[in-house]
Amino acid sequence: MKVKSILVSQPQPANDSSPYHELSKRNKIKIDFRSFIQVEGVDAKDVRQQKIDFSNYTAVIFTSRNVIDHYFRLADEMRFQVPDDMKYFCQSEAIANYLHKYIVYRKRKTYVGEKGLSDLTPYFKKHKDEKFLLPSSDVLNPAVPEFLDELGIKWERGILCRTVSSDLSDLEDVKYDILVFFTPSGIKSLFENFPKFKQDQTRIAVFGKTTVKAAEEMGLRIDIEAPTPDTPSMTMALEKYLKEANKN
Repeated sequence: MKVKSILVSQPQPANDSSPYHELSKRNKIKIDFRSFIQVEGVDAKDVRQQKIDFSNYTAVIFTSRNVIDHYFRLADEMRFQVPDDMKYFCQSEAIANYLHKYIVYRKRKTYVGEKGLSDLTPYFKKHKDEKFLLPSSDVLNPAVPEFLDELGIKWERGILCRTVSSDLSDLEDVKYDILVFFTPSGIKSLFENFPKFKQDQTRIAVFGKTTVKAAEEMGLRIDIEAPTPDTPSMTMALEKYLKEANKN
């Protein structure tokens, strides 16, 4: 069956340089965006119930920009003055750049990975005596704690925000040829909003092994999967599928 419309379960890209814009233009199809999940911050009481005291830590590990906002928000709520000599370990350059919204950049206390946390291994080992806080949402890639445990450093996780399903009730009577998912939380949101969802002719595209597993557990038929050796990105996987589905 030909594809005329795609719904991507992510926020609308900030500008027209998105590869989805080019995909839509090249294939003359409609691509809409809608975040199936949203992140809500916890309050200071929730943090205290986790027995997390920001003053106990000398270093912070940031794996997302969202968590940076909630860390500094809660620091204000809890009247914790983040010390100038706090060390920050950032998973990527984008996260480190976002951190500058809250701190004056000093190379001596900010350590940045190129692609992931594993790039920071030498810095973690050099600062193994620090007490690390890993602020996160309630949804965390299990590879992160596994990696930190393997390093043998002293670290604790603090859940500073929670991932909840968005209200998608306005989409109840709207049909798309392809639904695109990037997280298990997105799959969960689909069924929380539409418990009687039947896939029928709707194609499902998923990114990542954990999302594949979540989709399969809910009985969905996966038609498009990424990353693969041939299609490392979702847009490439969609392009490949569209060439076949819309060739006539």
